[in-house]
Amino acid sequence: MILSLPGNHIFAYEFNRGNLTHYSQSTFNLNSNETLVGNKLFQANSTPFEVPTKKTPPNIILIFCDDLGYGDLSGYGSVWNQTPEIDNMMTEGLRFTNFYAGAPVCTPSRAALMTGSLARRVDLDLDIQNRWVLFPKASKGINPTEKILPEILKEAGYATAIIGKWHLGDQPEFLPTKHGFDFWYGLPYSNDMAIRVNDEPILPLMRNEVVEERIKGGAKNREHQATLTQKYTEASLKWIDEHNERPFFLYLSHTMPHVPVAAREAFHQQTNHPNTAFGGSIAEVSWSTGQLLEYLKERGLSENTLVIFTSDNGGAQKFGSSNGILKGSKGQTFEGGIRFPFLAWWPGKIEPGTTCHAPASVLDLLPTFSSIAGAKPDRSPKRDGMDISDYFFNPDSRQDDRPFYYWHAGYLMGVRLGDWKLNLLGTFHEEEKKNIQKSTYNLTQFPEDIELINLRKDPAETTNVSKDFPEVVEALRKLADKQIEALGQYDQYGPEVRKTRVVDRPVFLIE
Repeated sequence: MILSLPGNHIFAYEFNRGNLTHYSQSTFNLNSNETLVGNKLFQANSTPFEVPTKKTPPNIILIFCDDLGYGDLSGYGSVWNQTPEIDNMMTEGLRFTNFYAGAPVCTPSRAALMTGSLARRVDLDLDIQNRWVLFPKASKGINPTEKILPEILKEAGYATAIIGKWHLGDQPEFLPTKHGFDFWYGLPYSNDMAIRVNDEPILPLMRNEVVEERIKGGAKNREHQATLTQKYTEASLKWIDEHNERPFFLYLSHTMPHVPVAAREAFHQQTNHPNTAFGGSIAEVSWSTGQLLEYLKERGLSENTLVIFTSDNGGAQKFGSSNGILKGSKGQTFEGGIRFPFLAWWPGKIEPGTTCHAPASVLDLLPTFSSIAGAKPDRSPKRDGMDISDYFFNPDSRQDDRPFYYWHAGYLMGVRLGDWKLNLLGTFHEEEKKNIQKSTYNLTQFPEDIELINLRKDPAETTNVSKDFPEVVEALRKLADKQIEALGQYDQYGPEVRKTRVVDRPVFLIE
């Protein structure tokens, strides 16, 4: 794929199944006043890309897909799905190759996003029945005492909205309008969680705290969900139109491509995917992204708006998603379950066509957005993310390696530090494996022992090198032990867990 940059500079982008992805320099015809350094283009006597100042807080739009896999976008190597608008966003912006979820399933990853803390730390890695996501009429939800992302931005003067899926509790005290969002239009949980009302599966489409529409759920009623992406897009554009006189934060949390996947019929014709509903849903998300970016350009908002495009976790392969060369699937702590596309777009601030290979995660978005917005630093409680805004403007910059912890369903299943990943799945006893198996969508084969992987050389996790690097295993194991000491595991909670509220008599949003 050819990616054009300003002037006569061209990148040839290659997707190589032996190596995850890389850029190569090819056929450069630079103007006399241009210099190529690494993957950046500099122009003499000009500063086209400036780091923003806190005096001009930008608008922030976070586009958050549901179950989008690493290999589901054409710009990340898909040969089935056509995503020209998202690819264009990548051409005009920055992409990450090592971006992670807070967990490989919906609720805990979204808890990590909203709090900047591990879901285990904020008591949202398990529901009260020790299931790995929240279900309708959930007793648990986001803790009312936590100051979450929209609340921080609201204090900094931002208008705030969530359009799309919430999935952090469906009881009144857990709804997004009680946690810093001025406006909400969307579903309270996943689109496969319909409640049976008069013998029909029903999903509540909410406007703030009122059920505006009852949508038929279930795989047999896909056509009733086929307009959700369109509705979210139209609602987003309308809300921005009404709130762009001040800084705004829009969290566009798509329902798709979570199953049951659905899209308008026209988008079924824009995919080569054998499952046209799946490919069509991704094509429509790409269309939606293009609508937003084009709107920002036309209204003169683009140069003061940071747009992020990413997902909540990896793709569910059994439903048609692709995680590229990455091993595993949604619900698993192999890379395919927890690593996915991440794009950042900000004309005039972020250099077009750049790539960042540094590890980062949704945990980092709260401190990053807070910093960019000039929000007052929040010193407590303890958060696990860090400000990665420097990567947006200097993608080749280096920071000290920090551990990333692979938590899922109450268990610490791995640790990454730099290029090294320690897989702990082979260390659990049989009862723990039974608990884990349920949450990993029937993972049938556990490693026999601890595994050490060099992710830079082996992103597909094919080769265990633990015997060759015992000192690395020991160092990562110490990090894991310290983490478990602080947060506990499964139904044994450590001293650093901030327990959330439990509702005594939860009720359904619809009866």
